[in-house]
Amino acid sequence: MGDPAVTGPDSSEAELLTRVLSALLREDVVGLRTRSTPVHQQDGPWLRLSTGPDALLLPVAEDGFQCVYAARRPVLVRESDGLELTSYESVLAALRELADPEDRGGFDAFAEECRQTLATVRLHAATRAEVMARLTDEPGLGGGLVYDTLAARHDHPVYPTARGRSGLTEQQLRAYAPEFGPRFALRWLAVPRGEVTLAGKLPEFWPTLDTLGLPRLRDTHVTLPVHPLTVGALPAGTVLADRACLDVVPTLSMRTVATVADPSVHLKLPLATASLGLRNKRTIKPGTLVDGAVGQRLLEAVIAREPRFRETVLHADETTYAHAGHELLAVLCRRYPAGLDDCTVVPLAALLAEAPDGRLVIDGLADRFYGGDPLALLDAALTLLFDWQTTLFGYGIALESHQQNVSLVLRPGGLRLLFKDNDGPRVNTARLDARLPGPWAFDDARVLGTDDGPIADVFTTITVHLCAGAYAFGLPRYRRALLDLVRARLTEAVDRLGGDAADVLRAHVLGAAELPVKAMVSAGTLLSKERSGAADINKHYTSGPNYLLPTGSSA
Repeated sequence: MGDPAVTGPDSSEAELLTRVLSALLREDVVGLRTRSTPVHQQDGPWLRLSTGPDALLLPVAEDGFQCVYAARRPVLVRESDGLELTSYESVLAALRELADPEDRGGFDAFAEECRQTLATVRLHAATRAEVMARLTDEPGLGGGLVYDTLAARHDHPVYPTARGRSGLTEQQLRAYAPEFGPRFALRWLAVPRGEVTLAGKLPEFWPTLDTLGLPRLRDTHVTLPVHPLTVGALPAGTVLADRACLDVVPTLSMRTVATVADPSVHLKLPLATASLGLRNKRTIKPGTLVDGAVGQRLLEAVIAREPRFRETVLHADETTYAHAGHELLAVLCRRYPAGLDDCTVVPLAALLAEAPDGRLVIDGLADRFYGGDPLALLDAALTLLFDWQTTLFGYGIALESHQQNVSLVLRPGGLRLLFKDNDGPRVNTARLDARLPGPWAFDDARVLGTDDGPIADVFTTITVHLCAGAYAFGLPRYRRALLDLVRARLTEAVDRLGGDAADVLRAHVLGAAELPVKAMVSAGTLLSKERSGAADINKHYTSGPNYLLPTGSSA
């Protein structure tokens, strides 16, 4: 390949660079958004960022989804000589020079993320026909794993390098990543019994030490599963069984696997890798297991007081787990509710993915369940989603239930929602204590607070942006209608909620001039926690336009 400033990028790199530039603009990296001035040229609007004696020019288009503009073409132009920077390496190198010296290492790390992502995107393109030919259309939780495979081949609505996984080879991706739908057996550890904390009852299929060929340890040790990719990173003091045992299939999150023997049982296992940012480790802190169980009990208590959700809002059971006090020695045993065998279960993250027939997943689902009308499908989903999430807001609760953690449960005549991963909520104890006094013993001190601000931020960035707005902007043919629908259904849910909680949502969401926007690249990779000030890299924000306002859309 020639000089990237001379030879244009291929389509995969062009699409990646466009997403990267849009994300950096949205997050105002090196002042790309707030320090730039608009310039109008023959081909459309540009932003001009002064670099002292020179300037960088970015072609943009009006957008409106979390940022006024998005990158229009995959290029930065150096003003002095017209040099076009058309590779992620050259673009990030130019922006790196504008960063504070202590932040420049983050640009190098992000360039590596881009490299990994580009290799993965190309691999996805090269293997599409092969993988699609293997996929079958079956109901139930097991059949629903097909949609995880499709979603894993689709880009994240916000994070530009989401398909990259730190440090994994092509062979490892093919063997263990959800986009390939592989089947593999878990490895197992024998861990001294006294070092293991166990909550709940493990499944009947859990292998014994005898089964694993370690009978001499049956009186002193217990078994913990380990992902094959984690075997090389295990701490001392554990015994790795030679025998692999228990066939599994990866889900969209990769570190969570569905058991082939019982697809209603998923095991969440630590991975010694990162995704959605260098600092977004895929290990499992023991405290998050505690918080997932507490979160689930809290949601059960809400549903007990709100009976209209008992049949329509489903939750996986996350009260069974084990750990040995180490981020690589842990497992969550997630059990899904019964009665889903005749249903089609689809994560929201799959709706805009390309199905084997070349259409979007949502179009095929609309044909099967909503008379060919994707708007009707989204209307049903958003009506229930907003009703549930605003109800929780009234209790002072906001869930981190993004598009990977919420699934549609479909069958003729009805739609339900299925939630998982309850370990990262934000809770306003002033509201919660008035309605469901605790104690609610979350391990993570960041969960509990005494004001509505953090709750409204999570509600907006997760429920509104990722589970609603992303579909309005991701389906251009329906954008105006979907923005109207999102606004209408959220307004109805807020009105139904009533009281001062509704006033907060009107002020902070429906009527706000700007909305909080996740700054995931900055907090996850570009900046250290000390530099970003992010207490939680998944809850670090900038701001963007409010597309919920009647004039907030640039569609």
